[in-house]
Amino acid sequence: MKKNKDGIMPFFKYMIVLVLIITIVTLGLFKFIDVLPNEYYLILVVLLSLLAIGVSLLIKSKKSTKKRVIGTILGLIYIIFLVMIIIYELNTIDFLKRLGFKNFKTENYNIIVLNNDDIKEVNDLNNKNIGSLEIKTDGLKEAKTKLEKLIIFKNKTYEDSSLLLDALLNKEVEGIIIEDSIYAILTEDNEDLKSNFKVIYNFGVDIATEDITKSVNITNSPFNIFVSGIDTYGKVSSVSRSDVNMLISVNPNTYQVLITSIPRDYYVLLKNQNAYDKLTHAGIYGIDESVGTVENLLDTKINYYVKVNFSSVIKIVDALGGVNVYSPYNFTSIDGYRFKKGNNYVDGKKALSFARERKSFNGGDRVRIENQARLVEALIDKAISPSIIVKYSSMLDALSDAFITNLDTESITEFIKLQIDKMPNWQISNYSLNGSDAMEYTYSYKRQKLYVMKPNEETVSTAKEKIKEILKT
Repeated sequence: MKKNKDGIMPFFKYMIVLVLIITIVTLGLFKFIDVLPNEYYLILVVLLSLLAIGVSLLIKSKKSTKKRVIGTILGLIYIIFLVMIIIYELNTIDFLKRLGFKNFKTENYNIIVLNNDDIKEVNDLNNKNIGSLEIKTDGLKEAKTKLEKLIIFKNKTYEDSSLLLDALLNKEVEGIIIEDSIYAILTEDNEDLKSNFKVIYNFGVDIATEDITKSVNITNSPFNIFVSGIDTYGKVSSVSRSDVNMLISVNPNTYQVLITSIPRDYYVLLKNQNAYDKLTHAGIYGIDESVGTVENLLDTKINYYVKVNFSSVIKIVDALGGVNVYSPYNFTSIDGYRFKKGNNYVDGKKALSFARERKSFNGGDRVRIENQARLVEALIDKAISPSIIVKYSSMLDALSDAFITNLDTESITEFIKLQIDKMPNWQISNYSLNGSDAMEYTYSYKRQKLYVMKPNEETVSTAKEKIKEILKT
């Protein structure tokens, strides 16, 4: 093999250049991601620089073929190792770029007709009467505009969603246009009513939303994060009922975390609607409604939110390779999955079924809240285990589209720095609100009384005090 003037064969020279370039790229990406405290980054710079120089000197050795061979082997190992790190870095950058406030929500609309009608597709409703609610929200107006581009129809409006269904049943109209989550409320636990209808067309409408973030420096100021888990698959931006409602209070100065769980059927005053309803129904009016309602209930300020859905749980659990979740009961879920008392290995679908089940228990939603907390604990245990390193890329892929948050990237990276630098021993505590079973009329369904949980004011007061204690500066 031909040598250059300096006595080094081209192959070895190119390899030295590659070692130096890949070292610089690795360090540059670490600096760009900016998750390492300065002292840790300097240590990394020194360590990789020494390794790169040492490998290069071995490869450059003119007098010892043995050293050059050893240097070449070490250089290849070094390059492969850094390439793997660079892949992780690029995946992390891509993940962080996708985070942040989404300035829209998605309302999903159904065109519904009677099940025994000959109408099979939306074009069959051309020149027919179509009913809708008379409220003039941006979403409904946009939905009607979209429908007008497909067919010509006469619109009849009704002041209440129950009256809208009656109009279809009584054949005052041939079809109705209704938002999916409202339709779900009307037909929930009423298969006889639902069997009268069929959905012939559905579509989504994206509606602009306001940023409700109340930013603080989360590395030195206490803050609240509201976690909303909506009861739907697909796009997390969709509005739907919020089955999971948790307030996570974090104090980065005392390293304390309080998770306050609120039952989905809690009978609360909706902030923007100024009417009483189940907390779960707040989700159909958007995350801002849920946040505002919980702020009023617990007399606190919510700085950020995280929104997930059914698909999120499946993606995250499967990306982790499944988790072990503890159940204090033997039970079979409504989906047919069997759970034994003790630890149960679950994949994504089984984990979701575990977190959703409530009808198998005398405690109903109270037990479901406890099981949701157990699943979260199982996820954390798996996520911080050494085995997650080999699943890092798939985990980021799953998370990138699995949730929406208004917590900005800079705050997240600064919090990671805090964790790496201090390695604090976080003290995590849980508290669940409780109440009494009741039947009440709700804002979202005025026709008849629905099951609700009337808040136990003692537990609400206790939660307020616990949250205030955690958030003390």
